[in-house]
Amino acid sequence: MKKINFLFGIHSHQPVGNFDIVFEESFNRCYLPFVEILERHPKIRISIHHSGPLLEWIESKAPWYFDKIKNMVKRNQIEILSGGFYEPLLSVLPEEDAIGQINMMTEFIKKKFNYNAKGIWLAERVWDPSLPKIISKAGMKYTILDDTHFFYAGLEQKDMFGYYVTEKHGYTMSVFPIDKSLRYSIPFKLPHETLDYFKRIMSEHNVTGVTYGDDGEKFGVWPGTHKWVYEENWLKNFFKLIEDNLDWIEMTTFSEYIEKFPPMGRIYLPMASYEEMMEWSLPTRAGFKFEEMLKDLENRGIRDKYKPFIRGGLWDNFLTKYSESNLMHKKMLYVSEKIKKKKGKEIPPELRELYRGQCNCAYWHGLFGGLYLNYLRHAVYEHLIEAENIIDKKVHKNKSWIEYKVFDYDKDNLNEILISNKKINAYFDPDYGGTMFEFDYRPKRFNLANTLTRREEAYHHKVKDAEAGQHGGANPKSIHDIVKVKEEGLGDAIVFDWYLRRSFIDHFLGNETDIRNFMRCSYPELGNFVDKPYIAENISQDKKGIVNLSMRKTGNIKEGELFLPVSILKSFSFSKEKAEIISNYEITNMGDKDIDIWFGIEFNLTLLAGDNELRYYISKDSHHGKETGKRVLNSVGEISDTKLFGMKDEWNRFQVMLNFGETASLWYFPIETVSQSEDGFEKTYQGSAILAHWKINLKSMGTKNIKLSLSVEEF
Repeated sequence: MKKINFLFGIHSHQPVGNFDIVFEESFNRCYLPFVEILERHPKIRISIHHSGPLLEWIESKAPWYFDKIKNMVKRNQIEILSGGFYEPLLSVLPEEDAIGQINMMTEFIKKKFNYNAKGIWLAERVWDPSLPKIISKAGMKYTILDDTHFFYAGLEQKDMFGYYVTEKHGYTMSVFPIDKSLRYSIPFKLPHETLDYFKRIMSEHNVTGVTYGDDGEKFGVWPGTHKWVYEENWLKNFFKLIEDNLDWIEMTTFSEYIEKFPPMGRIYLPMASYEEMMEWSLPTRAGFKFEEMLKDLENRGIRDKYKPFIRGGLWDNFLTKYSESNLMHKKMLYVSEKIKKKKGKEIPPELRELYRGQCNCAYWHGLFGGLYLNYLRHAVYEHLIEAENIIDKKVHKNKSWIEYKVFDYDKDNLNEILISNKKINAYFDPDYGGTMFEFDYRPKRFNLANTLTRREEAYHHKVKDAEAGQHGGANPKSIHDIVKVKEEGLGDAIVFDWYLRRSFIDHFLGNETDIRNFMRCSYPELGNFVDKPYIAENISQDKKGIVNLSMRKTGNIKEGELFLPVSILKSFSFSKEKAEIISNYEITNMGDKDIDIWFGIEFNLTLLAGDNELRYYISKDSHHGKETGKRVLNSVGEISDTKLFGMKDEWNRFQVMLNFGETASLWYFPIETVSQSEDGFEKTYQGSAILAHWKINLKSMGTKNIKLSLSVEEF
């Protein structure tokens, strides 16, 4: 009887920076029970991949789990896949880092499981035509990709079986197409339906091998799957059904299949990821149109016919869709360049920290929270800052130091200005309002500017539909089909910003402005300074080691039908020893008439938790110098008369403070986004906006000086 080779691949991953309780719950509800059932079915053979963050957690908390895997490797039941150790997207790393991450994983597998890995799991199946060279240089022979990639190369459904050979500059490797029907049916449909599918494709396409490869979290972590897979015995029944049909189903590993069967042919694949990722990466408006097109083709019954020509964007689009993603990526490249890499098996601590900061999950957003989860972004910055700390300590020893750099940091053909000392990094963008986009307190490895701009997302229109009601079913839905809200009133919480949430943003407010419309970014802005280019007039270091930066813009303020000329010169100074930015503003009326202005300077800062009692606002009364009561960071408030205001973190034992030369009025409120995650739509605290503002009468050709400082102190 003719047999079909069933190539079964499982990928299990938890990102760097995820909560320990999530690792523990996922291990107990998913990874461990899967392996325990697999142990009891020795004829079921699979290929398995655990990401490095997950392996490190298991090694620390449950090392005996390694013995289970090792025993199944020994009895030839499991093939282990390598990959980038900290689950990076290989295509967006420097080549040396990509190879280094694969080598790190391969050596770990050899050491812990006595196994020589031959293939890799490619994070998010993000493919780039340059990867065959990188993967081959790392000694790997194959990877598994979605059938989407192969459709884009012009193949048809009948061609989505077996494997193909691809190459770059003569470096060859094998690529297996993952069957999407299996990806959507396992474990969501009844076991016999998968076997029925095997029979059909054997009959229709004369198939010898079919590949399944997907997230291990589908077997217990995704909503509803633990009950279905384990309590209702889906996995046990699935394995038992396969065992009962081993006369025509061969459980084969990928490396064995390559040895037994020739490739289906040569192929060159375009840049791609799985179908959903390609859609998520599109700009929002394009996402709306793409969704409409798919529905139209579906209704007309021709979607499958034109499948090879239907594609979304590229993963790299996330770097343009979200400026925060681009800034993290460029920080990673910047730190990578600073590390002097040496050959050898020993991984220096700064390189390991860099690799941790390359974990992909925080760099993008789709169905999963990703970029919208502030603690994942924080983890990326935490490790990249620590890598910097290690490097700079080697260079400067324990001496006080300060330096500045002017170069195209974010790769937009315009220069940014980076100022660093032992305690802080402060990065400025003259061409976007002269604003500060990164502010690191280095001793705590904390980017205080790690906020997120509120943007329109293609899925926002679903929120009110989801609030209207839920529909259940007997079987668990695929995570792609689940739509629910996690709290009431999310529709009203959807707000879009027209400018990026940075610090030292310069506002001229209209008289109708109040804290409510300013919060919702629907206030009247009279100036043209917020997001417009400033000229960097000076960046220098004096004999005392003080670094001075000054930026100027001459713009205008709208008054009725008139546009009145105003100049802003903002200056910043930094010392070697202090975690402090001293700033001075000179606002000059360049016109021939007196004007009344309402000027504000906006700061967007974060301590990560909006409703944690250990993280809160602090201020001091300007008359008595007394500290006022605590207010959590997701609170909204106004202060009419203060010289000192800030945010305190009792957990990390530091505070960030604004100190004003003369009393200021303040508004403070949370920046919260509404985004989708695997568990539904949710509101997430992204940071706190603080607006210091003054009402000023500015004489013709007169200048108003505003002095303030932004500092970080430990306690």
